[in-house]
Amino acid sequence: MIKVVVAGSEGRMGQEVCAAVEEAAGMELTGRADPALGTAVGDFLADADVLVDFTRPETAVANIRAATAAGVHAVVGTTGFEMAELEGISGSNVLVAPNFAIGAVLMMRFAQEAARSMPDVEIIELHHPGKLDRPSGTAALTAGRITEVTGREVPIHSVRLPGVVANQEVIFGGTGETLTIRHDSTDRKAFMPGVVLAINRIADLPDTLTIGLENLL
Repeated sequence: MIKVVVAGSEGRMGQEVCAAVEEAAGMELTGRADPALGTAVGDFLADADVLVDFTRPETAVANIRAATAAGVHAVVGTTGFEMAELEGISGSNVLVAPNFAIGAVLMMRFAQEAARSMPDVEIIELHHPGKLDRPSGTAALTAGRITEVTGREVPIHSVRLPGVVANQEVIFGGTGETLTIRHDSTDRKAFMPGVVLAINRIADLPDTLTIGLENLL
């Protein structure tokens, strides 16, 4: 039985994660850490195997460090902090995934492959107004993956509007043609299969710090 603590449990994503953990076979929700409850991550680490963090950039790093110091693995969906802030972590594994939707991971993979033949590309990402980072972590990771094969910086356009959950278009241009690779998340439940996968598999990762859910697919 994998014992799971959720940081940011009372947020919209946190509530979905708690429900997914409670429904998943082989998992037990042993802690809800959230300012709304007056609870902190440190209250639950003694009885946990995995921390799932969907909080804010300014608190996520401290949560991750506390978890790894206690020998607890961390599955992190929070974005907006620099990976350099996690330098020196040890004691357990950390997976940081800007997007846990399987379709979004495939979008990034397909975009990187398309960029080999169509290097002229821009990204449009759309999220709800409560999204703190701009550009999104998904857009930044997509751009980075494309730059790896093209050597070019990829422009990113960010949109924040009510009614949107998470959408991204990667638009390639060529002579007389365009190619658009688009992913739409219409419900936060779309991220839960990836979160559950990460909880189940994080202990098996070969590296202390892993970026991207694609490493588990």
